[in-house]
Amino acid sequence: MAERSERSAAVATSTRGVVEELLRRIGEGDPERIAELYAEQGDWKLSWPEAEHGRAATPWIRHRSSRADAAAHYRELAEQHVPERVATEVERILVDGSDAVVLGEIRQTARPTGRAYQARFALHLTVEDGLVTRHHVYEDSLAVTQAFAPEDH
Repeated sequence: MAERSERSAAVATSTRGVVEELLRRIGEGDPERIAELYAEQGDWKLSWPEAEHGRAATPWIRHRSSRADAAAHYRELAEQHVPERVATEVERILVDGSDAVVLGEIRQTARPTGRAYQARFALHLTVEDGLVTRHHVYEDSLAVTQAFAPEDH
């Protein structure tokens, strides 16, 4: 039983380490370096209503499945926001074996409209063999949509 507990603790430690490194790299903003922490194939989902959001206004918001997709996500996200007006507050990182949940709030400014927004988020990650294999985001999609909506909307 002690051996199983030690193994679980080692997995949780490596999970936390990968998640903390991922968050550090996201903060640095280099899409290729961020993507290095993702598995070649993975499960990437965002909690947005498929048919209801304006994909043209928020092109980075879509399901992904590869390391190349992860790099594209972070590139598109950066292109759509004012870099000097981006902040993320991570409030908690909860780890259970290979799974982690990051809770926090993002503050961004939409480049096309100049409107600032805040959105609470929960990010569910799974880490296997030192790489992220699951990336599921749950966020305030209404706040993001309103920031990117055209003036006549």
